[in-house]
Amino acid sequence: MRFGIWPSPTWSWEETHELAAHCERTGWDAVYVADHFMPNAPEGDGPLDGDTMECWSVLSALAATVARVKLAPLVTSVTYRHPAVLANIAAATDRISGGRLTLGLGAGWQLNEHAAYGLPLGPPKERLDRFEEACRIVIGLLRDARTTVQGDYFEVRNAPNQPAPVQSRLPILIGGGGEKRMLGIVARMADEWNTWTTPDVLAHKMAVLAAHCEAEGRDPDSIHVSTQALLFLSEDDAELAAARRGDTGRVAAVGTPAEMVEIMGAYAGAGADEFIVAGFTLGERSRRRDTCDLFIERVAPALR
Repeated sequence: MRFGIWPSPTWSWEETHELAAHCERTGWDAVYVADHFMPNAPEGDGPLDGDTMECWSVLSALAATVARVKLAPLVTSVTYRHPAVLANIAAATDRISGGRLTLGLGAGWQLNEHAAYGLPLGPPKERLDRFEEACRIVIGLLRDARTTVQGDYFEVRNAPNQPAPVQSRLPILIGGGGEKRMLGIVARMADEWNTWTTPDVLAHKMAVLAAHCEAEGRDPDSIHVSTQALLFLSEDDAELAAARRGDTGRVAAVGTPAEMVEIMGAYAGAGADEFIVAGFTLGERSRRRDTCDLFIERVAPALR
């Protein structure tokens, strides 16, 4: 099982680079970067203040300064950049990294960003139609000499993307858990798939994905599966008390190192190839390294 770290986009560049470089030195496998421009407004579409580092600027800087780990956006919305522009950005970032980029793609969801910047989002069907069309363009530009797609949302004509990525098949990660359509797109187009889950939810969705893969004539084992949850890890039960009561706001993995080994084992048993630790609950800057070290030293070895 692989393990990735996902710094919060609200951190400064110095904080992000500090933890990414530390995780590289201590044996982590990947660093992920969120693609957002402002904090989420959970009850409306109003813009919110709050420092939020732009995803691809951070990824390119990590590509140049953190030399070993896999890098990926988790995930970049196709509504934020024209897919032809995104493919060029991804190819350049893969070059800078020496061939370590995975391109994480999503359909978009955060209402206040789209409203504030005048970016079309639309209802779910429109988002998925646009997403599938954008994926065709991005994949074509990353893997073929020229690409032509005439769609309802985007159009490219005999378009090149030079220089090409270092990787002849730059991996495409698709983020999302929709069972009727999104997992069908995953079965057709993705090299990797990611969604927030508990082990039980992941096991269910893996069965749905397998059915989509069967319909597409594809081996589901050819898709690398990653998942994440908020991490609450400590050797002090008192520190875990609130999280144990379920006061986390999202799906969470809560426990001591011994308990976390069991939780990670359940994820692996459900089909996860990789668990991504979100940085949002790692605490203050002075403590983040300690929590990451506790995980990679006391939890990860049992799963590798």
